[in-house]
Amino acid sequence: MKLSRIKTIKGLSILGLMVLTFVACSSDDDNDDILSTSEDIAITDTNLSGTAEGDTNNTGEDEDDLVENATFENTVQIVFSNTSATITNPVPDDVVITQDGADVTINSSISAVAYEVSGSTTNGLLKIYSDKKFKLALNDVSITNADGPAINIQSSKTSFVVLEGNNNLTDASTYSNIPDDEDAKATFFSEGQLIFSGSGALNVAGLYKHGIASDDYVRVISGTITVSEAASDGIHTNDYIIVDGGTLNLTVDSDGLDCEEGYIIINDGTFIINAADDGIAASYDIDDEEEPDDSITPYVTINGGDFTINTSEGEGIEAKGVMTINDGNININSYDDGLNSGGNLYINGGNIYVYTTLNDAIDSNAGITVTGGTTIAIAVRTDEPDGSFDCDDSSFKITGGTILGLGLNTSFPTESESTQNSVIFDGVSANQLLNIQSEDGTEALTYEVPKSVVTIIYSNAKLETGQTYKIYTGGTVSNGTEFNGLYTSGTYSGGTDSGDSFTINSTVTQIGGVMGPTGEGGPGGPGGN
Repeated sequence: MKLSRIKTIKGLSILGLMVLTFVACSSDDDNDDILSTSEDIAITDTNLSGTAEGDTNNTGEDEDDLVENATFENTVQIVFSNTSATITNPVPDDVVITQDGADVTINSSISAVAYEVSGSTTNGLLKIYSDKKFKLALNDVSITNADGPAINIQSSKTSFVVLEGNNNLTDASTYSNIPDDEDAKATFFSEGQLIFSGSGALNVAGLYKHGIASDDYVRVISGTITVSEAASDGIHTNDYIIVDGGTLNLTVDSDGLDCEEGYIIINDGTFIINAADDGIAASYDIDDEEEPDDSITPYVTINGGDFTINTSEGEGIEAKGVMTINDGNININSYDDGLNSGGNLYINGGNIYVYTTLNDAIDSNAGITVTGGTTIAIAVRTDEPDGSFDCDDSSFKITGGTILGLGLNTSFPTESESTQNSVIFDGVSANQLLNIQSEDGTEALTYEVPKSVVTIIYSNAKLETGQTYKIYTGGTVSNGTEFNGLYTSGTYSGGTDSGDSFTINSTVTQIGGVMGPTGEGGPGGPGGN
């Protein structure tokens, strides 16, 4: 776990487990077959699902967040032109606009106003005070501000931001001329809700702090948002973040998406995040609060989307509360934990690949449940007891899906709660195929091993109770398809029989490798071996 890198190894010493050769499952009569090669066997894509658990039906749907459900009777046009701006305002008594060169400030007291903004300035800003929600249409606008945010919305009401064309915003590296009673901490800042839609693009450079920030919530329905740089977070909110679609391309010095005191829901979209700290984080830390606010639930729920997350110092995806992954294609290369949950972690679907260079690949402080999907978790550090799956002494429940973990160790699945079989065994040499097949030649696993590790854990419905399996290494796959080295189709042949075999006689079979924390019901606990 993140709070302590020290793990208890039970039963066998690390050295003993590293040299374990499965002799308990092999006999001398098998030695003549050690150098035999595998016949051609078909690789099958078997991936059964159990009953989904966790946050399974939460999309954060809210009809009030749809700009098409709002009406706008008056349209104000603002066209920037280098050091000035041209303004067309049909309601000057109710929407008061002042300007100082290209610094444009709006004070509105009425509802149903749409602001259409275009043009370019290298030394200007757009600042809005509004008593009512409004629409802000950005159409090929470029704003660079030399002393503050490019767009500064000092309104607690909803801003419907509609992206049209290609838009560019850059703030100053230091802010001046900001009133003491006002907050401003991003290139695009709002006190109220920011809801992005449209088919255009928004490009943001955050030189001072965040790229985009709201002291309420941010929702992205569509559009392409690029934060090319940010001194802190790419998108930062107080209350929550919801993404329904679009593309987010974030390169930042801190977190990609960060919710300070709430939750994150992702329903769809494309995410390319290169972050110094965490890629995605619901960061309210209950444990660190002297008087935590019980109303704050820092969970992360992922219902879909395509994710490429790289972190140089932090975690891939972090929830200080519960994390639920229902679907999505997730590829994480992280320095710290790839997935980290302060509460329970539920994996119900999706294709998940996690590679971490420092700590655990997948880490939960309160238990891991896998009911579906395909999850590959790789932890490559060897000088600390870090594992592919780590849930300390909490439950590790597997009822479906495919998990493949490589690391120094792994938490032990909970036999009393798991319904799908798992096997834990020694690692093999890197950059070769690992194949497990039954005695009758039925394929159970075909995987190209990227790293030499001490411990491998594998779970899939292909592992049948009562069946005996052999382990082959090397060989080739023809006409195959694969997910990060895990083959789901094709023909395997030519592998060398390692002489190691095992029989599935219980839900969890350990024939090698190193256990981290056992989990409830693991060896030495209730329901253990």
